[in-house]
Amino acid sequence: MSVPTDRKFLGRLSLPERRYIADALRTETVGGVLLLLAAVAALVWANSPLSASYETVSDFHIGPAALGLDLSIQHWAADGLLAVFFFVAGIELKRELVAGELRDPKAAMLPVVAALCGMAAPALVYTLVNAIGDGSTAGWAVPTATDIAFALAVLAVIGTSLPSALRAFLLTLAVVDDLFAILIIAIFFTSDLNFAALGGALAGLVVFWVLLRKNVRGWYVYVPLALVIWGLMYNSGVHATIAGVAMGLMLRCTTREGEEHSPGEHIEHLVRPLSAGLAVPLFALFSAGVSVSGGAIHDVFTQPVTLGVVLGLVVGKAVGIFGGTWLAARFTRAELNPDLAWPDVFAVATLAGIGFTVSLLIGELAFAGDAVLTDEVKAAVLIGSLVAAVLASVLLKLRVRKYQVLVSDEERDDDEDGIPDIYEQDNPEYHLRMAEIYERKAAEHRQRAQLAGASRDGADRPA
Repeated sequence: MSVPTDRKFLGRLSLPERRYIADALRTETVGGVLLLLAAVAALVWANSPLSASYETVSDFHIGPAALGLDLSIQHWAADGLLAVFFFVAGIELKRELVAGELRDPKAAMLPVVAALCGMAAPALVYTLVNAIGDGSTAGWAVPTATDIAFALAVLAVIGTSLPSALRAFLLTLAVVDDLFAILIIAIFFTSDLNFAALGGALAGLVVFWVLLRKNVRGWYVYVPLALVIWGLMYNSGVHATIAGVAMGLMLRCTTREGEEHSPGEHIEHLVRPLSAGLAVPLFALFSAGVSVSGGAIHDVFTQPVTLGVVLGLVVGKAVGIFGGTWLAARFTRAELNPDLAWPDVFAVATLAGIGFTVSLLIGELAFAGDAVLTDEVKAAVLIGSLVAAVLASVLLKLRVRKYQVLVSDEERDDDEDGIPDIYEQDNPEYHLRMAEIYERKAAEHRQRAQLAGASRDGADRPA
């Protein structure tokens, strides 16, 4: 006999979790808009009469050759600036594991299963398309990643605000997505190892960890050390962004007595604007500049590699995340929040098909020896993300009135104490404050009624 459960999937978040997610997504939304602008600028630049200058700037080399860091601008953007992005991803993952949605294994099962299915299904779709079409299976990982900033920018552009539970689900999906994207990069895209450089990078990470545990403070200590670790990791053959993730995971993300925010949250608050507002948009500027001529777009839908990427993002992501969520909810007997419906989950799953930053990076790594195919794959990522964005926008707009009501209820603060009323229903002091407010309003309206009655009597009296 099964035991009934009262677990709710996509239920109301705790107030601290809601505030953290709201702050994080606010920055990501601004960064996402900048990301969109950078991608558009790259496309315009690369398809304008000045396209030659785009190639010249992207291929311009700078850096100390003696240290093995004489890299192109595009290379610096992919390996250097994205290390900042993955540093923030590492902090997000650590916080989710110790203080967020992933700290409880039972609660974590749904988003983790959804994210895993949301990566496996696109990879399977890509592989099937290329197996049937006799294409290359090297790009199987390209459509597996979700770009949270791009997705939030789409929400901002279409003017849709999701309820906090759906936003948290989307963010958790993206965090787990990033974790497995990191593992894919580390395992499948590591070149010949330089063990001396790798040993030096690991030693640097140990020093970084010891300094954190000794509560040593000061950016002038950690920034130079981080640059050394990054340089050694780059020269080791392991993708340099792994250094950023490792350092992010080492930060403490739990609060101690007397702390309002943990060190990890504090550093994330400082670094996230740099990541979302500078590092990722610059990466997009030097990675998204591909030809979008009629012939190029035709090739995207006729070649197995590029068609696999598009279908992986548009079909694989939606089916994988929705199917994984439904199956996990069914087998864990978790009930969906009654304020939401399964079409809401499908809309968010479709939105997660926007794979931009990490998909572009994996595309560059998977087809590093073929510049033409790399550009075609990038075009496929852009087109697939655009199609997913349009479909998600339509699905979300169908429910926009419901979302507006839910968001309004979540944000209502009638007693103006800074805490949404929905979180104070069990607080007697809240109800006493509301009683005083209603009593004042009742007295005010009684007075207005008397004045209105006196005014009407005066108007009705004969002259």
